[in-house]
Amino acid sequence: MFTFARSLVVLVILWQAVAVVFAPPRFLLPTPFEVLAVFARQPGFLLEQSLVTITEMLAGLAVGTFFGVVTAIGVAAFPRLGKLIWPFVLVLQAFPVFVIAPLLVLWFGFGVVSKVVMATIIIFFPIVSAFSDGLRRTNTQIMDAIALTKASHWQALRLVRVPLALPGLVSGLRVAAPLAPLGAVVGEWVGASAGLGFVIVQANARMQTDVVFAAMAILAVLAVGLRLLVDEVTRPLAHWARET
Repeated sequence: MFTFARSLVVLVILWQAVAVVFAPPRFLLPTPFEVLAVFARQPGFLLEQSLVTITEMLAGLAVGTFFGVVTAIGVAAFPRLGKLIWPFVLVLQAFPVFVIAPLLVLWFGFGVVSKVVMATIIIFFPIVSAFSDGLRRTNTQIMDAIALTKASHWQALRLVRVPLALPGLVSGLRVAAPLAPLGAVVGEWVGASAGLGFVIVQANARMQTDVVFAAMAILAVLAVGLRLLVDEVTRPLAHWARET
């Protein structure tokens, strides 16, 4: 957290220096003080829009994690079924998000649901990919030892393979967490009546660049905060796998 704060201070100083030295038009690059003034002028409005985006990204992270974990375990439990499912997962991930977003708005409307689905899709692949990789890479010596016991396929999966693959799940969550705001905002760009993405679109159309930067600053804080939250929540999952 201290490293992030230090980097943020350096970035703000450089930003202010560029604004002073090159003096670009304010609609191109506002100063940090002008962006801070936006927070002073519209604290309630920005808070209200932030809460909408926070709700969407947290819901998307939760739903995406659930389906990612279920899919990864399903692929490990039923390898033949996994060979059929995996190509569809790859195709879904290969589609640009801006291609899918208009369809989601058309199918689920302009409300929160379409944004949650968008965030779910973006978060799903890192989770299922990292967790599946962990399940596939169970130590062969451990699997040979299990084969000497009377443990069933399901017991081996539940008691050995899944616990040993938890570091992979944690890695997937760490990758997916900063992507949650992206999923919510992309959905808001395409069609919404609230949220930080909606604020950015409306402010950009009016050339209110200071408001755009304010919304971007909030999104950056949300992404970092969500990553730190995931780090804290997932630490007990793989406490035995020490980082080096």
